[in-house]
Amino acid sequence: MQQRARYKWVRQWALAAMCAPLVLLAGCPQKPAAAPGKVPAQATAPSTSQAAGVATASKSTTQQPAAHPVESAEQTYKEQQLISRVEQTYRRGVDNYRAGHLDAARQDFDSAVDVMLTSGMDLKGDPQLSDEFEHLLDAINALELAALKQGNGLSPVLEAAPLDTANEVTFPPNAALTAQVAAELKTTQSDFPLVVNDYVAGFISYFTNSQAGHAHLLRSLERAGKYKDMIQKVLREEGVPQDLIYLAVAESGFQPQALNVRSGAGGMWQFMPFAGSYGLARNGWVDERFDPEKSSRAYAKYMKSLYDQFGDWYLAMAAYDWGPGNVQRAVMRTGYADFWELYRRGNLPGETRNYVPGIIAAIIMAKNPAQYGLDSVVPEPAVLSDKVTIDYPIDLRLVADVTGATLQEIVALNPSLLRMSTPQDTPFDLHVPLGTHDVYLDRIKEIPEDKRSTWRFHVVRSGESLDAIANMLHARASEIAQVNSIAAGDPVDTGDELVVPVASPSSTHPQHYRVLRGDTLITVADRFGVSAEDLRRWNHLSSNTIHPGSTITVAEPVRLAPSVRARSKASSRRSASHGAPSHVGYNSTRSAGAHHRSSSKSGGAKSKSASSNSRRRAAR
Repeated sequence: MQQRARYKWVRQWALAAMCAPLVLLAGCPQKPAAAPGKVPAQATAPSTSQAAGVATASKSTTQQPAAHPVESAEQTYKEQQLISRVEQTYRRGVDNYRAGHLDAARQDFDSAVDVMLTSGMDLKGDPQLSDEFEHLLDAINALELAALKQGNGLSPVLEAAPLDTANEVTFPPNAALTAQVAAELKTTQSDFPLVVNDYVAGFISYFTNSQAGHAHLLRSLERAGKYKDMIQKVLREEGVPQDLIYLAVAESGFQPQALNVRSGAGGMWQFMPFAGSYGLARNGWVDERFDPEKSSRAYAKYMKSLYDQFGDWYLAMAAYDWGPGNVQRAVMRTGYADFWELYRRGNLPGETRNYVPGIIAAIIMAKNPAQYGLDSVVPEPAVLSDKVTIDYPIDLRLVADVTGATLQEIVALNPSLLRMSTPQDTPFDLHVPLGTHDVYLDRIKEIPEDKRSTWRFHVVRSGESLDAIANMLHARASEIAQVNSIAAGDPVDTGDELVVPVASPSSTHPQHYRVLRGDTLITVADRFGVSAEDLRRWNHLSSNTIHPGSTITVAEPVRLAPSVRARSKASSRRSASHGAPSHVGYNSTRSAGAHHRSSSKSGGAKSKSASSNSRRRAAR
């Protein structure tokens, strides 16, 4: 019972940790940051003076209640060791943040949170650990807030959706253009009811003549190639017009990891972060709003439900943006179940007034690319993959090892993951490169299931030795030899497949390296099999000079799905009272769980199977 209770608390804190790594939600209360440390402001990052002293703040503000039970010396020692590891990792993140290495800083901050969440200790019930965790989150949030204010947040910068650049634009009537588009519609085939009027023509003019508008639309249509076939198949299966794929032009520009920092809306279809909304899972490991296929299925189902409610696709689109309750009240107030009549009467907010005609314009232009300077669009190749449904946690580095892919490729194929591992307690549809399904299953069976979060796999390349492989993967040559049944002095051959036992990760990420005395950029590059040029680029270095004691990134930075903080209690109560969350920029409400589009303001023992079959020739 005690173990189950502890697990329950850890899961609850895992959900709380969603607030830590780095993206802020509108309406989330801001706690004062831990503040004792004094760090000078830098040109590349905001001052960390309000957040650098998480350790000091935690110790100075922790007060043990008089009735707190006396803990054993061993338990106290474990707690202090945990806090020490967390603070060391956090301080390394502050150093990277202060130096402008924001990718590395985010990884360090995520690692600090993960060290606590995976410690197995009772973070909720122990006052000292609870206080440490709270101050850690506050300190990280303070740095993110400061970074966002200066426009260089720790989260990936995404391109604005096309309509976001046009929300403040007014379009004068253009009778000639309206007539031209009306003529084109006679030969335009679409399963969506297209119409042309001055409003639609105004957006066509904007996307054609505005340099920014045209560039945004062009890039959106290029990115659409990655998901077009998949999305249209889903729309067809759910009974939704396939041309409603272009609603993603307005929502995200076809970027699966688009995130509205102000509202928390995320993914290609910009769903709000409500747990279980439309069958999309959200927990401390995964956010399926960022899964292109699953979020597209949720979008299609929701759009179909809106059409069933209003009987009109234009009103359904307006409801998707503004919320069905608001649209329904506007219809009842005016007596007109017609989008354009509501538009003319001023019964729609400005964003929704632009939303529908802007999407119609995008559909028309995508259907007639030559007329609108879009014939040069080269769609990006479709994202294709194999799927393996697993029920065990596995580090993405191991997935890359066994499939022969890069870590970046595996992360890109699984954009819903928030960590470098698949979930611990729920099944997960792991996407691997096309054609590697059987290779994955064949190789992964050589590694015990409880080791798949730490161990690695390696195919020996020409000229490699066991010592070199151990050094590269942070393992021990003797343990590699033991697990793979390699006799002492027996060399490895090119093509040998080796299981590589690696100890549980410490607070240092494998992609980081602490520079030792005598190291040069060239020797570090050789050690990790990368180029000195890559090291300079990843670490924003202007020369080959590196200093002992500094930490540098030694692998290409990996961008995981952005994490978002929970909404405030006050905001949640307000939403619940209307059955919907508030829409940014308006006092209107939206249906519970509905989307919110982007704001315009914006080594243990080895198993027999592992030891007997792991050292195999590639020719087998």
